[in-house]
Amino acid sequence: RHVNIDILEAPGRVDGIYTLVNPQVGTTRNGDPYLKCLLRDATGEVHGRLWQLDEGVFKKIEHASFVWIEGAVELYNGQVQVKLDAIRSAEPDEDDLVTLLPSSGRDPGRMFQEMVELLRTLEHPGILALVGAYLADEPLMQRFREAPAAQLLHHAWLGGLLEHTLQVMQLADGMLSLYPELDRDLVLTGLFLHDLAKTEELSWRGGFNYTTEGNLVGHLVRGVVMLEDKARQVGEDTPLPREALLVLQHIVLSHHGRLEHGAAKLPATPEAIFVAHLDDLDAKTRIALTAARPASPRPGATGDFTDRVWALDNTRLYRGEPLQDEPGVDG
Repeated sequence: RHVNIDILEAPGRVDGIYTLVNPQVGTTRNGDPYLKCLLRDATGEVHGRLWQLDEGVFKKIEHASFVWIEGAVELYNGQVQVKLDAIRSAEPDEDDLVTLLPSSGRDPGRMFQEMVELLRTLEHPGILALVGAYLADEPLMQRFREAPAAQLLHHAWLGGLLEHTLQVMQLADGMLSLYPELDRDLVLTGLFLHDLAKTEELSWRGGFNYTTEGNLVGHLVRGVVMLEDKARQVGEDTPLPREALLVLQHIVLSHHGRLEHGAAKLPATPEAIFVAHLDDLDAKTRIALTAARPASPRPGATGDFTDRVWALDNTRLYRGEPLQDEPGVDG
């Protein structure tokens, strides 16, 4: 019987189906191999360890999205983890997926409507026609409403891609009056498009994974190809200036900001720099909040600081909220 991760208690026992995340083979001090992984469901995640690892077992589960596990729930360094006795790949049914895959706490329909309302404030006829071609592609927009923004890092939940996109567009909308020299149409359209090809890069119906296209091409290049196709669809009636198309493609290619972070080009326009920093701001803030102030804290998490977060330069984040529930302060 599946037990939600957020209510696991040590000492105890657990067995059931969970999402398998980032399985790796580690080495003990004695030089023996062991399995380390994360086990996840819709309520949170917990570390898993299989100390007696057979090479054949790892080969059978290393590419699995879901696993059945059995083991002991125990405390290690003040945090709950599962000491695995058995693990094997599993195929959950539709009911299982509801409990296994995290989803956005915000309504996808409402988020999508808010995004469309922002896009309706764009002014250039060619930009409006281009955006309209995307919005008219209902299969693409349906995937956009469902997709996670990442496999593991920020907004890694159903609806996460739309949530992240709306967030950065709203950030931009609130900040653009401070930078009147920036082209608002290019910024908001670039943010709408910057991660849209993650709908092709990621799969989520059977767990969060990269598709073959995601591994071989990636969302930056796929996004540029998609943008070329949509601009061609717009046709001659409401043409998008060629230079505007190039600038939008540049935003898609450069929004990771730095080459070592996966950008295909360094941001080379004011709009591209603005987009890259907003993307980084929202992603890193969400990673920090998920680690330090999660909606469903990791079972047994104790202490003032988190484990090291490799996506934030391997730092340990302070969990405290010093102005909350301060003694003697009304509120």
